[in-house]
Amino acid sequence: MDELLRIGVITTTHGLRGEVKVFPTTDDARRFDDCDEVILIKKGEHIPIHVERVRYFKNLVIVKFKEFNDISEVEQLRKCDIMVTRENAVPLEEGEFFICDVIGARVVEEDGTRIGNVKDVLETGANNVFVIETEDGGEVLFPSIPDCIKKVDVEKKEVVAHIMPGLM
Repeated sequence: MDELLRIGVITTTHGLRGEVKVFPTTDDARRFDDCDEVILIKKGEHIPIHVERVRYFKNLVIVKFKEFNDISEVEQLRKCDIMVTRENAVPLEEGEFFICDVIGARVVEEDGTRIGNVKDVLETGANNVFVIETEDGGEVLFPSIPDCIKKVDVEKKEVVAHIMPGLM
């Protein structure tokens, strides 16, 4: 399991006082309100930084970090990931999981027949879609709905799926 979870990517600077625009990569952009410390990934280096204030504008989050006070200090942060540790992640409800925890999981039918592995999870407006690489090297899309994805076991790295007519 990944110990760091990405919650956003810095897109550009905002103003002259060290604020940055962040594209949120989390289900709830308001989770930035509860962040005190985050980890900035800059050229492979993990840099702990502290959130001073947060504002929201359209689909972006405008963040001011305590460590940066003017535009020249934040210009080089474009395209840097903002991460949190698992202990600072949003608590999950029953049946919820982090997408990164199912990538690579084995996918089996309800009777145990192997289908393949989770290659990716696409986030769509209605529901997520599991991209499954089949045993023969093909690819099939399974919508993450109760009729299709029966069970996700993060600990076992296994997804139990029901193949609906016309899906494969």
